[in-house]
Amino acid sequence: MTAYWISTYLEVNDEEKLRAYAELAGPALQAAGATFLARSTAAEAYEAGRLERSVLIEFANLDAARAAHDSPAYQEALVALGDGAVRDLRIVEGVEPAAPVDRP
Repeated sequence: MTAYWISTYLEVNDEEKLRAYAELAGPALQAAGATFLARSTAAEAYEAGRLERSVLIEFANLDAARAAHDSPAYQEALVALGDGAVRDLRIVEGVEPAAPVDRP
């Protein structure tokens, strides 16, 4: 079952560190099988939402998502980021597609 990283940037403290992270993280995650589905500032925010940078990444499964995070290449990216941003990163499993409903 697919798995997704959902990352939101609560604060960006250092744009240079964020750029250094992005230069390392993108290739590291793609090498681990990541597909970037969304990567931008939120277009809308509802309820308790915030208009912050959000990233949605798809992986083949939960093990692949965990392995990508724990990989030496991604850990190097995290070192480059350091205190450059405060983020909320979650890994969630996808849902099974619903079976089609037969309709007369």
